[in-house]
Amino acid sequence: MLKIKRVYLEPEPTDGTRILVDRLWPRGLTKEKAKVDLWMKEIAPTTELRKWFAHDAARWSQFQSRYLDELKLHNDLIHTLRQQAAHGPVTLVYGARDEQHNEAVVLQKLLQSK
Repeated sequence: MLKIKRVYLEPEPTDGTRILVDRLWPRGLTKEKAKVDLWMKEIAPTTELRKWFAHDAARWSQFQSRYLDELKLHNDLIHTLRQQAAHGPVTLVYGARDEQHNEAVVLQKLLQSK
């Protein structure tokens, strides 16, 4: 099972392995409070793409396409995420306020597609 969730929401036992998929550590959150098991900053969008997108919903379609292109360079990390999900529940956590337009949404779709 693969879920996504804001890192600022209270961790739950059903989250399973919590994997942070942001390049930057979430503001104002301690490692203890975040309860992140694995931080995969390398799988996050590049700084250039993140700044270009700026969580502008009008750029969402183009962001998804560009991010999927970037992810093609990280097949090893995608494989690691698939392995984790095969062994139990995984929650991809992210810091963005927008719950519908962020990298975790793209990753979840990609991981569930194959």
